[in-house]
Amino acid sequence: MSLKADLETLFGLTTVHYKDNLSKEELFAEAIANDRGRVRSDGPSDEQKAYATSLGDKGPLVYYTDPDCTGRRTKDTYAVQWPGLADEVWFKPDLNTYDPDKYEGLLKRVVEHVNAKQSTLYVKDVFMGSDPDFAVPYRFVGEYATHAMFAHNMFPKNLDGVKDVEARRWTMLNVPSFFCEPERDGSRSEAAVIIDIKNRICLVAGRADYCGVVKKTIFTVGNFLMPNEGRLSMHCSANVGAKDDAAILFGLSGTGKTTLSADPERRLIGDDETIWSDNGLCNLEDGCYAKLIDLDKEAEPVIAAALSKPGTIIENVPPLPGRTMAECHPDELDLTDNSIAENTRFSYPLEANPNVMPNGQGPHPQTIVLLTADAFGVLPPISILEPKDVMYHFVSGFTSRVAGTEVGVTEPQPTFSACFGGPFMSHKPNVYAKLLATKMQKHQARCILLNTGWTGGPYGIGKRISIKLTRALLNAALNGQLDAVDCEVHPILNLKMPKTCPDVPSEMLNPRNTWGDRDAYDQAAMKLRDMFRANFEKKGFSEFGIEARI
Repeated sequence: MSLKADLETLFGLTTVHYKDNLSKEELFAEAIANDRGRVRSDGPSDEQKAYATSLGDKGPLVYYTDPDCTGRRTKDTYAVQWPGLADEVWFKPDLNTYDPDKYEGLLKRVVEHVNAKQSTLYVKDVFMGSDPDFAVPYRFVGEYATHAMFAHNMFPKNLDGVKDVEARRWTMLNVPSFFCEPERDGSRSEAAVIIDIKNRICLVAGRADYCGVVKKTIFTVGNFLMPNEGRLSMHCSANVGAKDDAAILFGLSGTGKTTLSADPERRLIGDDETIWSDNGLCNLEDGCYAKLIDLDKEAEPVIAAALSKPGTIIENVPPLPGRTMAECHPDELDLTDNSIAENTRFSYPLEANPNVMPNGQGPHPQTIVLLTADAFGVLPPISILEPKDVMYHFVSGFTSRVAGTEVGVTEPQPTFSACFGGPFMSHKPNVYAKLLATKMQKHQARCILLNTGWTGGPYGIGKRISIKLTRALLNAALNGQLDAVDCEVHPILNLKMPKTCPDVPSEMLNPRNTWGDRDAYDQAAMKLRDMFRANFEKKGFSEFGIEARI
């Protein structure tokens, strides 16, 4: 079936014009010429959204989102509550239920809107996953060339050997120019991101033009599909060392998944979304989507080097004062400037990393890393986890939400996000926890809890653990240097803390030693312990056979 016929059958699109599977160079020009929308809260809805730097089409595309959507619209993300799916899907505040009748009416109105405009829609055919055994065909259809270019950056293309492509294809219809009416459409606001599992559709309607929506929505789909096939879908980065020793690093945005996986001494599988199957590890993507705010170019040279490469996308970074973006070299941009958004981002193809695994695949992991950024300054910088500890901390998913990652978050806040990716987990946490436990046992993988947050006091008093020290801790774990080291057990948090670690001051391994007021530390530790306990009880994890460990 032709593209036009397929989309007419699926949606009823009849009067639109398609620009399908353009090259990145063509999409670059189309984005600058045609992507129009709101970029200022008090601005019109037809402003230019994409710009070139002084490098022109030999450098990155700079893109500005709607000011109401500089991060994920978690409260406006839904799955259609079709009969029979209520018990399968983990509905929650960041994956809400959508009434089927309201959804069908909304989809019809979105299509009528696009048909009436005789819109030009950009189409990009890609895959979620680089292993043809299970890769999911994914078609982006939307109003912005930038989003199509983002899909090109972020997902595998032209993958040979994938079976039943048309029958298994998921399609995103992305229409920022349509505004939902909550009373009529059943949405919470003027924007909605809706997953329709029955019909394999992702609908993005309204001002939800943050590029991350294009990938996180289909990742949520993958988290529903893959476990049903015995594959563990994970919100994690992954890489492989010189001894063919793979590692996976779980963590929410801002905890260090991208930074720590971009290691020149290790080959990258991927930085955010990974599958652990019977074949080993596999990247779901073909690109990286890194945070740019306050990027330390010396500490993160791989990411910094990609800033000026052609075909990458810089999101919500302003031009230098007194200059247009066309007068700015990308390497000159002020990456500390949060005047547009705290959540400045950067999309670049995996090949921009000089050291990647072929086809985004690797062996079974020897090391599992649970990343957390503790704003209380309480957790040890590194803890060695036994199997029961792994399950507890995996389903707890404690970290601090970093400013700007989600709309409305302006400073770090403590949060518990199951499986270190709660918003994207479309099954209940025990489904992923059981798969993780089974695979860890089968492949005898070690596990650590690595704190990339604060030490010496809470946020505002203590200081963030340096990347240098974090890398030293991580490298010691990856090299097996902590497998038989002497440890002490944290008396409040029941965590096993090594007493020594190469290239790390021993006194910092027990966080209590870094606080000037030890009694204040104990109080903070008990407060955090009680938060863990309350979350465990609230989520009912014991009903899933998971043992309380704190």
